Formats: sequence, structure tokens, C-alpha cells
Amino acid sequence: MKAKITAFINELIVYDYILFGSVFVIFILFIISGILLRKKTALAILLILLSFSILIVGPTLGYIKMHEYVFKNTTELTSKKKLNFTQAVVVKGKVTNTSKRFFKTCKITASANKVSKNELKNYLYSFKTFAKMSILEQDIAIGEIREFKIIIEPFTYSKDFNVSIGANCK
Repeated sequence: MKAKITAFINELIVYDYILFGSVFVIFILFIISGILLRKKTALAILLILLSFSILIVGPTLGYIKMHEYVFKNTTELTSKKKLNFTQAVVVKGKVTNTSKRFFKTCKITASANKVSKNELKNYLYSFKTFAKMSILEQDIAIGEIREFKIIIEPFTYSKDFNVSIGANCK
């Protein structure tokens, strides 16, 4: 746990510090406003509850949305092929750096899901992957399109399946 927290802190960028600082300043301002308006009890309680909800939700949602914007990328599935003589699936695709930043690393993940004729089951199957594999791509320049190949193994599922890919870049 300590290693994960240390790695998270080491990977923070300037925008993260600005986000966390501004959320903390807004928290302090709402707390001070709640204290100053203590004669109006309902408004004071509302401001204090709002300040704590901003303190909890603000950094989390802000971090997620900001990193989606700053490290924007697109992935495209080119092909998937189940191999006959080994228990594996070969997935080929492309990742494109559509942001205005240079990517040091991209963790590209391919995951396989069951497929059904029922739309509701397909929606539920999309949350439960039965096979997953990831690779790392290094140094992707702005606007660069990088092709990749992922081999998902062991792959023992014999029925129809769907493969989805995604990339988390920094």
C-alpha cells in the first residue's frame, strides 16, 4: 500500500497540484463562510456539508476528468484472431496520441467478454471480463499512431466473444 501511494505521488504533474490546491482553498472558503454565517443555522450547515463534499469528491472527479483531457488518446481494434493450435487470441490495434503532450508510457489493455443474443446480457457481460492482457508502449509523440499486438493467453473459451481495447497513457 505504501508503495502504491508513493508511486501515485511521484507521478503527479503540475496540473494535479493546482487542482488539489484549488479544491483545498474552496474547502477553506466554504468552511469560513459557514462559520461567519453561524446565526443562520440552515445555511451554515449547508455550507459546511457542501465544503466537505467538495473536499471528498472534488479531487477524485477532478483528477479523473483532467487526466482524460490532458492525456487524451484513441484506440482502434484492427483485428482479432483465435489461434487454432494454442489457447491464445492475437489482438492487433492502433493507439493514437491525440493530446498536446508527449506520452512517456501507455498501458494498453485488451479484454475479452462473452457475447449473447440478449442485449441486457451483453451489457452485463461488458463489466465482467474473463480474459485480460496488457502491454506497455514507450515514448509516443504528439499525433503519432503506434501499432501494437497483444496475445491473450491462456484463452480457453470456445464460444463467441468480443474483444475491447483501451489505453491509459501518461
